[in-house]
Amino acid sequence: MPQHAQSTPVCRDCDGFATAAITTGTRHQDGTRDTLRVTCPTCKGTGYATPAASLTRAGR
Repeated sequence: MPQHAQSTPVCRDCDGFATAAITTGTRHQDGTRDTLRVTCPTCKGTGYATPAASLTRAGR
């Protein structure tokens, strides 16, 4: 029988691509490009959505 993979909820802000490398336009001495690594602030770089049960509510 075939086994089905679990359907994990993907982050709605980054669509599962949690980290992006952005070039700054400058180069290092060896010729490689200088890059910045930016992670999704919503999922904190995991690519998966946080379950609603783990969210906390502040206030009333």
